[in-house]
Amino acid sequence: IRVERPKYHGAQRFAKSSFDVIFASLILVAIAPVLLVAAAAVKISSPGPVLYRAERMGLDGKPFPMLKFRSMVQNADSQVASLMAQNDGAGVLFKMRDDPRVTRVGGFLRRYSIDELPQFVNVLRREMSVVGPRPPLRREVEAYDGTVSRRLLVKPGITGLWQVSGRSDLSWEETVRLDLSYVDNWSLMGDVLIVGKTLKAVLASDGAY
Repeated sequence: IRVERPKYHGAQRFAKSSFDVIFASLILVAIAPVLLVAAAAVKISSPGPVLYRAERMGLDGKPFPMLKFRSMVQNADSQVASLMAQNDGAGVLFKMRDDPRVTRVGGFLRRYSIDELPQFVNVLRREMSVVGPRPPLRREVEAYDGTVSRRLLVKPGITGLWQVSGRSDLSWEETVRLDLSYVDNWSLMGDVLIVGKTLKAVLASDGAY
C-alpha cells in the first residue's frame, strides 16, 4: 500500500502561496508597534538576545530556524534533560505548565502568543505557512512512524487545527489526527476559518503555556 503525497495544483498552489504572502505582509505592518514594544520588554527584562531561533523541521523534514521572541532564560534548551521528569506534554512533546525557565515577560508573551509573531517573517521566507501542521522538533520527527511523518508533506503553520482545538491541552493522538486531517483536506476557505478561530483561541488563552 502506498500513500500518495498531497498535491496542490495550479490555482490551489497559487491561492495558498498568495494568501501566505499577502496575509503575512499585512499582519507585519499592522503589528509593527506590538513587535517593537515586545522586543524592548524582552531586552530590558532579562539578559540574552531578543529573538530565539528554534530549530524546527519543515517541508520534507528539512530544518529551518523558526523565529520567536525569547520567552525563557538563556541556555534554556540545556535544561530540558533535567526537567523531563516533570513533562506535562503528550507523546513526544515536552511541555510544562509551570516551566521555571520562563521569564515574567515571557510568560505574558506566551499567554497571548505574542512570542510567535516573528514567525510571519518565516512565512515571507517561505519556510512556513500561515496555516499548517504544528512545526515539530528534530527529536519529535525522529520518533515519527510512517503515518505521522505525513505531517512533513506540507509546510508547518503558525496556526492550524491543533491551535484552535485545545493547543497544549490536546493529547498526542489528537494533535496527530488534526494535523493529518489538515494535510489531506486542505482548502483556502478552511485556512480563512482557522485564522478566524485562532484569534478567538488566542484572546481566550485556551491551552496556552
